[in-house]
Amino acid sequence: MSTRSAPAAGAAQPEPPDCRPPSLAARPHAAGSGLGWAALGVLAFSVTFPATTLAERAFAPLVVGAGRSVIAAVIAAVCLRAARVRFPARRHWFGLVAVALGCGIGFGVLSALALGHTSSSHGAVVIGVLPAATAVVAVIRVGDRPGPVFWLASLLGTAVVTGYALSRGSGALHAADLLLLASVVVAAVGYAEGGRLAREIPGWEVVGWGLVIAFPISLALAGVGVVSGGGLIRSGHALSAGALLGLAYVGTISTFVGFFAWYRGLAEAGVARASQVQLAQPLLTIVWAVPLLGESIDPVALLAALVVGACVLVTQRARARDGAAAR
Repeated sequence: MSTRSAPAAGAAQPEPPDCRPPSLAARPHAAGSGLGWAALGVLAFSVTFPATTLAERAFAPLVVGAGRSVIAAVIAAVCLRAARVRFPARRHWFGLVAVALGCGIGFGVLSALALGHTSSSHGAVVIGVLPAATAVVAVIRVGDRPGPVFWLASLLGTAVVTGYALSRGSGALHAADLLLLASVVVAAVGYAEGGRLAREIPGWEVVGWGLVIAFPISLALAGVGVVSGGGLIRSGHALSAGALLGLAYVGTISTFVGFFAWYRGLAEAGVARASQVQLAQPLLTIVWAVPLLGESIDPVALLAALVVGACVLVTQRARARDGAAAR
């Protein structure tokens, strides 16, 4: 018979090993740390559009948009294998597929196609509503009921983006704008689902498995891009160091490494709160486009980015207040 005595009532029990991030209750500083991680992710993402534009100076937009996922999926598979990460549980598959379709394929392909017909600064303004869209998806997924301030600010931000696009398109939305808006929708779903999953499994595993799941589709799309572009280097273009660096950046930092920090930030600080940090992304992108692409700062684009950022900030704070009141 075992001589081990039963633990006394009320005694602290040792917890089994768990890869999930500690709760905010157990780590009061986790929310602040999460905002720091989210800021690192935003800094990495802010270079994505200029890097994509650089890559498209030699490679077809579809090659860049899908190829970035192919590159990132290979790196992710190596990392998952080296870390001996177990296959994800069945309950995680829905979210991982959403990450695969939204962040692994959808955003990269749609935004790359759009940037083949518009500037990096223009694209940065249009996707400025992404944090608000992410919060809306999170609201739908978790069942929150935010008040009218949240919805009014979301609609105003969308109206500003639409008005900016119309002003630059002679009163009509161009195909590039529609592609960018579609990329916002799919990215919002991927961000929200990824942030939810990152509360249960490490964020890098979330994006890693999402990329692996997306790999067959992204590889096929990249092949289509090579064929339609007349080769790996598209017809009439020359390979340059800038194009290679741009493709390398979006394939490693934008599509994989940046998500390490971003999903950890979403998990620790919360989707709505961490999304506030992304308010700076359009402004950072506009600034990056000046030295990297030689673009000039458009005052209207800068003003639109600031107004959209203010609208998104209102949506995040309104949702936080509504959530606190409901609790």
